Amino acid sequence: METRAVITPRITNAAGANPEVYRGLLALSNAAAKLGVPRTTLLMVSLRASQINGCSFCVDMHWRELREEGESDEKIFAISAWRETPYFSDAERAALALTEAGTRLADRADAVPDEIWNEAAQHYDEKGLTALVIAIAAINTWNRLNVITRQSAGEASKAAAEASAKAARALAAAGGR
Repeated sequence: METRAVITPRITNAAGANPEVYRGLLALSNAAAKLGVPRTTLLMVSLRASQINGCSFCVDMHWRELREEGESDEKIFAISAWRETPYFSDAERAALALTEAGTRLADRADAVPDEIWNEAAQHYDEKGLTALVIAIAAINTWNRLNVITRQSAGEASKAAAEASAKAARALAAAGGR
């Protein structure tokens, strides 16, 4: 018999209930998407940070988006173990390492060591690095809003993934990706 935890949000979704906040965070996220880093890489960044932060809403949303973009289940399932699997390019590995360092700022004295930054710089130009930093900052903000207020996976995250995929298709059709 399957049991499901009932997770009751503490408040209505903090970003969704406040249009100004939502538009600002969406603008930040969309700015990263326009700087030339592949959408799938940015989604892997979002999924990995969300796993670290325990944000079920965002984990649910971003694996769905990765699948919509054509990523294999084995690659999606392996994101939390990216170091030990053969599914990731060197550029994706560098982005994931930067994501982990940028998400776990308090874990070391030098939060983002030169070794991690320099590896990312081997694969991304300044514009790409900017995209990654903005994407990491944005997803950590989304995660914190959702985790603090107990927004959980379910129909809302599924709908958000569908809306995001639709927006990405529209952006691509307009030549923005």
